[in-house]
Amino acid sequence: MLRGSPLAEDAELIVSELSANAILHTASGQQSGSFHLALAVSPQVVALSVTDDGGTGTAPKAEHADQNATHGRGLGMVSAIAHRVVIHDSQAGHTVTAELFTSARPGGHPC
Repeated sequence: MLRGSPLAEDAELIVSELSANAILHTASGQQSGSFHLALAVSPQVVALSVTDDGGTGTAPKAEHADQNATHGRGLGMVSAIAHRVVIHDSQAGHTVTAELFTSARPGGHPC
């Protein structure tokens, strides 16, 4: 959907990180687990949402990982790339939405 868009590579990286986080840190990574990806595109914004199966006592959050840490940088990286990141919690899981604003890019149109 974003082929040829100046936002495509950022969107791909965000989807990769949020999906990996869902698999590694929630019940989505268990044998019967799953996660859901949603993409919304408008002339102003590209919104990418990943909803996991929950199963953790804490909500996702960007952390400042120790220099030698092997994990803990993904959501921070998403926060640095996206123009806005919103985290919603529910009993069923967590939804992380990253928004890329098209006005911040030359051309002003995502597709």
